[in-house]
Amino acid sequence: MPRAMPGPSPVGRTRSGLEEIRRLVRRYRGALALGLALIVANRLAALVLPIASKDVIDEVIGKHRQALLLPIVAIALASIAVQAIATFGGTQVLGIAAQRAITQLRRDVQAHVLRLPVAFFESTQSGVLITRIMTDAESLRTIVGTGFVQLASSFLTAVLAVGILLYMNWWLTVIVLAMLVAFAVGTTKGFAWLRTIFRRVSEQTAFVTGRLGEALGGIAVVKTYTAERREALAFTRNVHQLLRLVARSITGVAVLTAAITAITGLVTVLLMVVGVHAIDAGTMTLGDLTMYVFLVSLLVSPLVQIAALGSEVSRALAGLDRIRELRELVTEDRDDAARAPITRVAGTVEVCDVSFEYVPGEPVLRHVSFVAPAGSTTALVGPSGSGKSTLCKLLLAFADPTTGRVLVDGHDLARVRRRDYRAFLGVVLQDNFLFDGTIADNIRYGRPGATLEEIRAVSRLAHCDELVSRLPEGYDTVVGERGVKLSGGQRQRIAIARAMLADPRILILDEATSNLDSESEALIQDGLRALRRGRTTFVIAHRLSTIRNADQILVLDEGRIVERGTHAELLAANGRYRTLHDVQYRPDTSGIRRLLCIPT
Repeated sequence: MPRAMPGPSPVGRTRSGLEEIRRLVRRYRGALALGLALIVANRLAALVLPIASKDVIDEVIGKHRQALLLPIVAIALASIAVQAIATFGGTQVLGIAAQRAITQLRRDVQAHVLRLPVAFFESTQSGVLITRIMTDAESLRTIVGTGFVQLASSFLTAVLAVGILLYMNWWLTVIVLAMLVAFAVGTTKGFAWLRTIFRRVSEQTAFVTGRLGEALGGIAVVKTYTAERREALAFTRNVHQLLRLVARSITGVAVLTAAITAITGLVTVLLMVVGVHAIDAGTMTLGDLTMYVFLVSLLVSPLVQIAALGSEVSRALAGLDRIRELRELVTEDRDDAARAPITRVAGTVEVCDVSFEYVPGEPVLRHVSFVAPAGSTTALVGPSGSGKSTLCKLLLAFADPTTGRVLVDGHDLARVRRRDYRAFLGVVLQDNFLFDGTIADNIRYGRPGATLEEIRAVSRLAHCDELVSRLPEGYDTVVGERGVKLSGGQRQRIAIARAMLADPRILILDEATSNLDSESEALIQDGLRALRRGRTTFVIAHRLSTIRNADQILVLDEGRIVERGTHAELLAANGRYRTLHDVQYRPDTSGIRRLLCIPT
């Protein structure tokens, strides 16, 4: 089940969303200013029609001044032209600015997320992060595109309209304003409630996306255990919960829209009653009433836009809140700023009394110490859960020890820039990840500028070239998502070729031959020996045949080093290593092998 990212308090969320808006306004102030100017021109031109309508009714029709009709129509047409041009220009300018803002925000957030520590990704689903980067960023369209600019221009129009309305009939205008202000207070509270609902909708959407991504990514496991129905039921529960949240948001928007309709209707009825009496009393002409109605519609228009845009703005602010939460997480780069640079690595590694805990009080490594000289090979063996992979994680600087130090050439990894250090690393993990691209692109991932000849050279060492040559498109073969079009052994060879091409100073092999059959393993051991030459190498291996020539072998059990030495020394010591060796190679111990889950 995906775990939700912790969020700040509602006050903190509001502040973070508004801070993000202020940042965007500063970045795109030129486009926003131009868009605002065009929309203001549109609104000012809209004031011409009410005045023209009054003159047509009172002067042209009432006083039979037909000569005024043509000039009034010309002015009205000019105002319509201005509105059309300003509408096109404003939409164009703000639309492009909004898309640029969305693109830039996606780039910024994606780059920020990639720089977060590995521990963050271990507790957050990729589907949740994809929703944050792609969907939440889209909410900027409302803010940068038309939302706040239209509201600002509508507010200006409303101010001008109120001034004219007060001049024409102040007491009627006061009544209308009182009704509209009461409505505005209600909508403000309604939008605050909607914003909470929209945040929950987005969180549930991210949850559903994450679970769906897991099911699709693990489709082989789903089908193997005939879990299609179980996954379908889980998805149904999640989407129905999303449906209920969306239904609540739709109800809220519908209530606000109905309130707009009601207040507009009440204002219209009020104008009808008061207008008839005013005309009978001679305090208003028919043209005055027509103009007054036009201006009131301009005053009510911002409220209608609030109803239309308010929910979108609330959704946008909720999305920006979540993006801001991500951007406030400390990246490795920010943490590295206070660390020392490292420009050269020879490869001497010292692990000094290291302990590590994922959960406080539950150590995974306990007082581990050893030295791996530059160019040497150190093998890590032991049962599952003994701490081998965790130790490699510390060597990769994916985490810092809870206590103790990891030194490389005398430099404490907790005090050097991780990005600098990792430039000297190569790794082949137990679960090799390939990108949905060509074989050549996957091999050159660590060296994007590598030539095809260089790729072929390392592929021959990894015994990958012969399998690629049998494919119709050779190195241009697309491997599919996570390399699904290749076998496990083929993915393993490509990952080894990728590590070879990176030419690292420190190499970590986590079960690098685990997915190879005996024949392929024999072929690739030559390549691995060539790769290890002159490099500090750490090998995690269950197959003890792969580590016979290691300079030192560390036997781990329950987070401690219980034995160390060469293959021959450990066999002679007749201890834990000898037991592991005998379990693998004595033919009469197959039952024990199965019991201990040790590969044959």
